[in-house]
Amino acid sequence: MRLFFRKDSFKCLIAFLTVFLFSFSSAYAADAKLYKPFVMAKTPAGDFNAAVASTKSTLKNAGFNIVGDYSPYKNAHIFSITNETVLNIVKNEKAGAYGAVQRVSVSQVKDKLQVAFTNPEYMAYVYRFKNDFKAIRADLIKALGYQKDFGAEGLTEKKLRKYNYAWGMEEFDEADEIAEYSTYQQAIAAIEKGFKKNKVGAYKVYRVDVPGKNMTVYGVGLKSPDMFNKYQDDGYIMSVIDFDNDKHAAHLPYEMVVVGNKIEALNGRFRIAINFPDLSMAGENSFMNIMGAPGGIKKALAAVAGGETDEF
Repeated sequence: MRLFFRKDSFKCLIAFLTVFLFSFSSAYAADAKLYKPFVMAKTPAGDFNAAVASTKSTLKNAGFNIVGDYSPYKNAHIFSITNETVLNIVKNEKAGAYGAVQRVSVSQVKDKLQVAFTNPEYMAYVYRFKNDFKAIRADLIKALGYQKDFGAEGLTEKKLRKYNYAWGMEEFDEADEIAEYSTYQQAIAAIEKGFKKNKVGAYKVYRVDVPGKNMTVYGVGLKSPDMFNKYQDDGYIMSVIDFDNDKHAAHLPYEMVVVGNKIEALNGRFRIAINFPDLSMAGENSFMNIMGAPGGIKKALAAVAGGETDEF
């Protein structure tokens, strides 16, 4: 089984044996601005279905294109959105595909509703963009309203641009190599064919092509086809780690990116941790309880893209 931490790294054995200390603030100057991964919008009216419908309408009226939406598990609905402003920014960024789509969630928590979205500014720093995406954050807040930022004690811009969860674990520029083809067109064709077969429960939520580039991002939903693949299942993974009252559903879906003739995805140890940076390494509702997720996610993506899966 592939562990959440690198089993070939002594450094990560240390990280595993030592419960991760939530002490970000001690490493920064007192006046350093801290950023959090999610933004809680205004509470919508009506029931869950009404909130989903009204959020969809609001996003469209605000000029966002809904490129995909789905319900990965009960009481959660996620919109994947973009617009011309976003695409004009990311086409000039080295890893622009990762920021081409923003994520908005509607969640029901007992008798309460929540609309939230990933913080564009936070993610721009994670993706090491030159543009800080403040304008995109402002547009989303104007459309959906604002209550608070949430999801972590907070990280500085400097920390986000070099983020990894613990010593020895992956950073942003250590993405998983999923598959490689002779051309960009062949890579795209392989992925589209893989989604049609859908043998592993991985399905396409969206596809967005970055203008003027041989660069495409896919949003991939994961639903285990049987009980033996729980680490390839959005619902199971989120049932373990998204336990706070403020829901992180906009963590989903996972991205698979085509850059030229290569297909890649952020390593799960990075992709999950960046949206749950305060989650403990061990104990109840911890990364230890989803230690097979990075390998399971990569295996599912590789199965879609025609990559090697026998290493898992």
